[in-house]
Amino acid sequence: FVGVMALIAASVLIPGDYLAINTMLSVETLTAMGFAPSRIAELSQLVEVNVAGRPGGAVSLAVGMASIFAALPGMSGLMAYWYQFALVFEALFILTTIDTGTRVARYLIQEMAGRVYAPFRQMNWWPGVLLSSAVVVGAWAYLIGTGSISTIWPMFGAANQLLGTLALCIATTVLIKMWKSPYLWVTAVPMLFVGAITLSGSYEMFWMFLAKAATLAAGQAFTLYVDAVLVAVVAILGLVVLSDSLKQWYGYVILKRPFRSSEVVALAGGGSAGRTQTAVHRHDDCRFTLPPGGGCC
Repeated sequence: FVGVMALIAASVLIPGDYLAINTMLSVETLTAMGFAPSRIAELSQLVEVNVAGRPGGAVSLAVGMASIFAALPGMSGLMAYWYQFALVFEALFILTTIDTGTRVARYLIQEMAGRVYAPFRQMNWWPGVLLSSAVVVGAWAYLIGTGSISTIWPMFGAANQLLGTLALCIATTVLIKMWKSPYLWVTAVPMLFVGAITLSGSYEMFWMFLAKAATLAAGQAFTLYVDAVLVAVVAILGLVVLSDSLKQWYGYVILKRPFRSSEVVALAGGGSAGRTQTAVHRHDDCRFTLPPGGGCC
């Protein structure tokens, strides 16, 4: 969704102005390249901030969104407000994503540590919660402290878009199990599109990190090697999920393999495992039943 908004916001800007915002090139250089900025000074005046030479995408997205909103009736004098509003929107999106990622990573650490020391698996055991949270926060704080936004931002984008790919993958599986195969294109086509772009971008990013690391001292190169490993792990895990899903879809749709029975674990009390209920899926009846008095979340 945010990617689509960014494309729309970029499309309302004149190419010269877009490049003037997202590069450090001078007006003369851009003009010689055939992309002469025409409204960059006016845009800076309207949003009350110098927007030239602000690469990264956040500023151009905010300027584009502000231009769209300012074109609405009665909004022409509020472009500076809409510019700041768009920046806050971006910050909230990023912060909530970091919050969600931190929580999920904490759960994974507690789950793995619980195999060594059982109390870690209790989500209401405060020592485990605090220790696992500190490990996760320390990990991403290290990446920020030793790198830069130009390093972290592409990694964030790759992980976020792969998460969207997996969400579409799950939605495709749900459609198959609901006997809605004629509608598979609704989720499968964008899944393949986003997945192909994100995985190819992850591949390019992996080799980019390795190439940069080869030119730096050992201390600086270590961070880039860590970044390369993280990108590779995320991409490989995404490929594992996609390949396994394709295998299952082929069996269900092409080979007409019947759905297997599965167990639904109802969680109660904020994380303690509750009762289980077997849900049997048949060709003529696919129903899902929770245990009496049970809930899932």
